[in-house]
Order: sequence, then structure tokens, then C-alpha cells
Amino acid sequence: EEFLYGRGGGGGQQHSEGSGSGVIIGKEGFIVTNNHVIQDADNIEIVLDNKKSYKAKLIGRDPNTDLAVVKIETPTPLPTIQYGNSDQVKIGEWALAVGNPLNLTNTVTAGIISAKGRNLNHEKFKIESFIQTDAAVNPGNSGGALVNSKGELIGINTAIVSPTGSYSGYSFAIPVNIVKKIVADMLEYGVVQRAFIGVSLIDLDNDVATKLNITDVEGVYVQAAAKDSDLQAGDIILAIGNAKVNSTAEVNEQIARYRPGKAIEISIKRDGAEKIVKVMLKNKFGDNDLINTNKEE
Repeated sequence: EEFLYGRGGGGGQQHSEGSGSGVIIGKEGFIVTNNHVIQDADNIEIVLDNKKSYKAKLIGRDPNTDLAVVKIETPTPLPTIQYGNSDQVKIGEWALAVGNPLNLTNTVTAGIISAKGRNLNHEKFKIESFIQTDAAVNPGNSGGALVNSKGELIGINTAIVSPTGSYSGYSFAIPVNIVKKIVADMLEYGVVQRAFIGVSLIDLDNDVATKLNITDVEGVYVQAAAKDSDLQAGDIILAIGNAKVNSTAEVNEQIARYRPGKAIEISIKRDGAEKIVKVMLKNKFGDNDLINTNKEE
């Protein structure tokens, strides 16, 4: 299988053009798209529905979630999309993918939600907990909206899995509840406040459970934990806050909603007994501080 993440703007010595889609999330001209659409771009140009084009300023980007925020200046406020709640999305409900696939502008395709919490295992450390749909998504759809039947944004289309590089039955979107947090971080800090719980995790299935001498496959197994972590190797994570988790992708999605310095409750099973552990989230440097790359630069 080939993982195709659309077409981004080209840098380097050979000049090239790429295209993608975006969603207006702020009337002041803030637009969210995929990081891969704008990475390495020398210039970013936004063409609105009225065919007017604007030079865009990069506000922030995050390869780990494949999200980026850009801003354009317009003489009047822009119409914005209404956020939905990706936690309330149900498998089997209708969804619409909006974008510019194959340079076909203003294209809408329909499908159903076929899975949640999908991990493509694309790269280590990426936060992958995608909404999977069977709405047709092709190159150029990247960064476009996935909306529910009410027209609310429930995800940002980011990937297709296909041997040909075009739609072949499945497409994937970043859940809007992650998008909201990432966008808020970028607007406030210019960088994503990525939180860590200091553990390495393994998804449980029958084979893994048998090897580890575990009687059931509920939850996510802690393979190793940092010395200063309140979690221990051998713990089984059952829930983050009130959200039950049953895969590493689901754990990552829940942790991605918080910032370093936040204490959260994690439900675990340890030595056969269930308990709640309070865990202080840390940043990538191992402390509790928020990071502002604008100041560091």
C-alpha cells in the first residue's frame, strides 16, 4: 500500500505548484489546512469561493497532526464553519467531504463514518486517531472539511490509503476535537503544546495478552514508564479522564487534547485491581512548562 498525502507546495531549486483545500475557522481570515499541503512552500496563495486570490501568512504548523494554520487579509469578515463534536460521531452516520480534488473546485462527496480511532502507523510519534469514511477523497482534498449532516465540521481530510495514489475505498480525517486544540495552540503560542505521559504502550490482542499472561484484552498495556511517572510498566490503561481507551491511537487522541502542566486522572488496572492515578503531563523536554517557539527563535 502507498500512503498518499495529497500534493503540497514545492520548495527547492525546481519550482513547482501544488494544490490542496482549507477550511475558514476565523472571520479574521484564519484558515486551517494540512501541514503537508503548505510545507516547503515558498509562497502560499488562497483562492476563495468568489475566485479572489490572496497571499497567505503561515501562522503555525504541526507535522505530528498534519495540521497548519494560515491567515489572509480581506476587506470584510469571512464566513466561518461551525465546529461539531467528533466524540459524538457515530459509526454508520453520513458524512460529506468538501474540497478541490484533482483541481475540481467546490466538490462534495458523500459517505458514511466507517471507523474511529484509526491508526495508519505512518510514522513514529505522529498523533494518529483518524475518522475513517468511505467518502471519495483524492489528491487536492487534503485540508478540506469533513462535515456531518448538519453541516458542522467533524474533521479535516488528510489521507487516503491506496495502491494507485487515488481514492480506493477509504479516506481519513483528523477529528475536529483535536483540530480545535491544535488551532488554539497555534494562535496563542505559534506552536502546539504537546503533552506526554512518559510511557511506551502496546495494543492488546489475544496473542499479546497470552504472551503477557493477561486474562483479557481490555485497555492498553504499559510496556515501559519513565522513572518519575506515576504509571508503571505492567499497568493497563482503561480510560483517560472519562473517556475509555482500547488502543494506543485512542490514548494519543485523548492526551493530545491537553497541554503540559495539566494533571489528569487515568484509570488503570494494576496487579488485577482497578484504580485511578493522577498524572502530571509534561512537555517534550520532560518538564511542565508551556513552549513558545516564537520566543525561542
